[in-house]
Amino acid sequence: MKSAYHPAGPVMDIGIADQDRADIAAGLSRLLADSFTLYMMTHNFHWNVKGPMFNSLHQMFMVQYTEQWNALDVIAERIRALGLPAPGTFAELARLTSIEAPEGVPAAKDMIRLLVAAQEATARTARGLYPLVDEAKDQPSADLLTQRLEVHEKTAWMLRSLLEE
Repeated sequence: MKSAYHPAGPVMDIGIADQDRADIAAGLSRLLADSFTLYMMTHNFHWNVKGPMFNSLHQMFMVQYTEQWNALDVIAERIRALGLPAPGTFAELARLTSIEAPEGVPAAKDMIRLLVAAQEATARTARGLYPLVDEAKDQPSADLLTQRLEVHEKTAWMLRSLLEE
């Protein structure tokens, strides 16, 4: 079957309605913004952590920001596969995120608390997209969301466990 062509380029027909693709991409853009903010926070804390937990937190944060960095590309590429542009500027990402990044350098335990909250916020953003991707029968986006939720929930649990006495 020959694909349709429009003067602006080929018409996209992957079995998901145009409006659904736009709505899913908008939701994934919010997930990308939360993920980027979380990445920046974690990397910042990796650079600036100090105190008795320095070594373990420095290493843990490196593992976490590396995983988060790799996830950014996966999320952005899914947005592109849906036929829409991925947000790529600080201004766009700052406008879309649900996470308020802290000013200055918090104490180590505060870094952990902030990262727990940011991991949980990112999980909520991902979970909030499920009804839309389910309704649109967008299995690749649902799979991406499941993978991200697993990481964010597990990471939040591990960080939270550091705060227990």
